[in-house]
Amino acid sequence: MTKKKEQLSDRFTREMTETADAMHKLGIMDAESHKLTMRELNRSMPAATIAPLTGSEIRKLREQSNMSQAVFAKFLHLTVDHVSKLERGAKRPNGPALVLLDTIRRKGIEAIL
Repeated sequence: MTKKKEQLSDRFTREMTETADAMHKLGIMDAESHKLTMRELNRSMPAATIAPLTGSEIRKLREQSNMSQAVFAKFLHLTVDHVSKLERGAKRPNGPALVLLDTIRRKGIEAIL
């Protein structure tokens, strides 16, 4: 692995660890999920394993959750404007927002409530 890839992998692991710890502290993630998440992070899974979402997919996730953009934005820790831009395809989700959206896609909105 090149030095740059190692740095990116270390950064990804560090950021995801911080995100998981914060989600657990806020009560968004239960202890069992937090433990599983930390186990997976210790395996150094690359960020590229998360498939990107299109704007229409994000809108569909929100609508299936029966949420307004404002409520959806609150759960994703984003602004309403950012969610709007994601749904229009003007921006692409990344970082913790991408992880949360992928979780919603795979497990439903209940996974982050």
